[in-house]
Amino acid sequence: MSKQADYVMRTVEERGLRFIRLWFTDVQGFLKSVSISPAELEVAFDEGMTFDGSAIDGYARVQEADMLAIPDPQTFAVLPWREEQQVARMFCDIHTPDGEPFAGDPRTVLKKNLARASDLGYTFYVAPELEFFYFADSGPEPVTLDRGGYFDLTPLDVAQEYRRKTINALEHMGVPVEHSHHEVAPSQHEIILRYTDALTMADNIMTFRLTVKEVALQHGIYATFMPKPLEQYDGSGMHTHLSLFEGDTNTFHDPSNGISATAGAFIAGLLHHAPEMTAVTNQWVNSYKRLIGGFDAPLYVSWARNNQSALVRVPTPKKGKVSSTRVEYRAADAATNPYLSLSVLLAAGLAGIENGYELPPEVADDVHRLTPADRAAAGIERLPSSLAEALDLMERSELVADALGEHVFDWFLRNKRKEWDRYQSHVTRFELENFLPIL
Repeated sequence: MSKQADYVMRTVEERGLRFIRLWFTDVQGFLKSVSISPAELEVAFDEGMTFDGSAIDGYARVQEADMLAIPDPQTFAVLPWREEQQVARMFCDIHTPDGEPFAGDPRTVLKKNLARASDLGYTFYVAPELEFFYFADSGPEPVTLDRGGYFDLTPLDVAQEYRRKTINALEHMGVPVEHSHHEVAPSQHEIILRYTDALTMADNIMTFRLTVKEVALQHGIYATFMPKPLEQYDGSGMHTHLSLFEGDTNTFHDPSNGISATAGAFIAGLLHHAPEMTAVTNQWVNSYKRLIGGFDAPLYVSWARNNQSALVRVPTPKKGKVSSTRVEYRAADAATNPYLSLSVLLAAGLAGIENGYELPPEVADDVHRLTPADRAAAGIERLPSSLAEALDLMERSELVADALGEHVFDWFLRNKRKEWDRYQSHVTRFELENFLPIL
């Protein structure tokens, strides 16, 4: 048993913890959990815990049901909202009964892509800006809690106490937070997690989403990461800051140009493959209600140093802190599966580096205000405008297929095609209100 596993065993005994929850995700990014007692912990570390993989979306067929959840002791944390029962959690890697990593496990998919980056000498670091809404728990229609706007404080921002308790809970579990604030829309908020390596960050994002929801429920409200719950306001995104390090050196920094040739090639890879990986970074039919004109979400495949309309932005690094040089991918939303999204973003960036993609000209103007003719002349594509279009592009993508692996790639496409078919057959309130009386 590893030293970290031994530390977990001692901590469980010393603190009298009653239950340990083993966490993992399905292909869509929904958190799954199985609880074990402390008496089973050593067996879990040595052999894994058996469960029925056929019951998990995207995992296995009935005839191949048995799976093993192998807890990662480095992810051990005590859940602060279960203090009366002293419950801890660990994320798991999923293995087949013969001990091989399971290709349908999103965490395994990300680890595979990180191993490829490591073979090239890189460590992948990530920092997301996670947006979400608080609503009153009063029925199917979203009811906002405030009329606040960007950076508003009390009395408009009545939810700052909820954010504070969420941050305290996150930091209790070892998830550091950079800052938080009220966002543009009423009842919309943003919390930015401090950058770390991509695997830890994917685990942190899953922890973050559950923590936000748990704290909200404690206050008799609910939180949602639905990309576009209010049609007249901005949706919730997950602007994702990315960088590659070689040891302690940020490969994206160049003192003479602000960004290095490596960063330029990485951006070129993101731009080149953006349309085909949008189905992964924006995986729900509702995601495309956010990616429309008139709001802050990016629509067009472009980059800039300081232009909020660009898909990829290069933020100005802090003075004297070359380690903060990074690129920001602005299309993803917070309802994505972070393991899969970070996998395709990394794969696209590495493709740009390995294949020497040429960085297109920087966009100086607001891309949304350019005419279609101007955008066409500049070679600026639009991101997919629907899940169906995004899936068509994804299905033809060798890069996404390779990044996700055959198992996840095929299941994801089948599942999302079904989602689109259900959406297509649904008669909306818009249709009833506008057409039922007159047709």
